[in-house]
Amino acid sequence: MSNHTNTFIATAALQKDSLGCLSNQLHKDLELEAGEFTFYRKCRRHEKTSEVATPASDRGFLIGVSLTAGHRRRIMSGNLSTLYDFEKDSVYVRNFEEDYRADLHGAFDFVLVEFSHAFITNTCYERNGSAITGFLAPPGRNDAVFGHLARVLALTLERPGEASPLFVEQLGITIATHLIDQYGNAPPPSVKKSQRLSRLLETRAKDMLLAKTQGNVSLEEIASACNLSRSYFIRAFRETTGRTPHQWLLERRVERARELLRHSDSSLSEIAIACGFSDQSHFTRTFSQMLGTPPGSWRRRAGN
Repeated sequence: MSNHTNTFIATAALQKDSLGCLSNQLHKDLELEAGEFTFYRKCRRHEKTSEVATPASDRGFLIGVSLTAGHRRRIMSGNLSTLYDFEKDSVYVRNFEEDYRADLHGAFDFVLVEFSHAFITNTCYERNGSAITGFLAPPGRNDAVFGHLARVLALTLERPGEASPLFVEQLGITIATHLIDQYGNAPPPSVKKSQRLSRLLETRAKDMLLAKTQGNVSLEEIASACNLSRSYFIRAFRETTGRTPHQWLLERRVERARELLRHSDSSLSEIAIACGFSDQSHFTRTFSQMLGTPPGSWRRRAGN
C-alpha cells in the first residue's frame, strides 16, 4: 500500500501539460480555447532547471512570447544543442511535426498561441494565395509587435469573461497574420489593389455586428454572409470604415450609451447591459478610454 501511494505521488509530481511543462512547477497555468487556436499563459517563478519534451504530432504550430527577461533555454536537435537567451518580447516558434526537447533554465513568463495546420494554411491562402511549410524565426528573437500583442493576450487570459468572442477571434487572427507575414517561408504577397466593401456588404456586416448582443458573432459568420474569406473581409472592412470590426462595434456601443446617459434615468449597470457590455466595469473602462472621462462624470456634465 505504501509503495503504491509513493508511486502515485511521484507520478502526479511529474505530470506534464499538453506543451510538455511540469504542471506542478507552474505559478500560472492559463488556457483559453478559441476554436481554431488556443491561447496559453505559462509562468514559473523559481530558478530550477527542467526539461520540456513533446513527441512529433499533427497539432500544427506554436508561438511563444516572453513577457519578462532572464530566461534561458537549451534546445536539442539530434546530437546538437544550442543555448538561447530570452529577453522581454523575445519569441520562439515550434512546429509540432518535429520532436521537441529543451532544458528550461530559471524563471519564465510566456504567453503562447497554438494554431492548427489547417488554420495556417487557410490564412496563408487568404493572404497571398500560397502555402508555407514552416516559419523562420530563431528562438530568442526580439519582436516588439508580438510583445505588445502578448501583453493584450495576457490581460485577456486573466479576465476571459470580459473579452467578447469577436475580440478573441480577431486577436488570434492578428497574431497569425503577423507570424505569417514576418516569419513564414513563403514568397512575399503580391501588391494588390485597394479593396473596399460595397455599400450593400458594408450595411450587411454592420447590421450583423449590431444584431448580436455581447459581441457574440464570429468574423467567419459575417464574412460568409458577405461571401468573402475572413481575412479579406477584415481588410476590406478596415479600409471601408477606418476601423476593425471590434473597434467599430465598441464605438457604436459607446454612442448608444451616450444617448441613454443623456436622455434616460437608467443606472450605469443597466446602460452597460443594454449597450452590450459584459458589465459596468467593462462599460466604464471602454467609455473612459474613448472619451477621456468616466460615464458618470460625462452624464453630470451633460446636464442629467
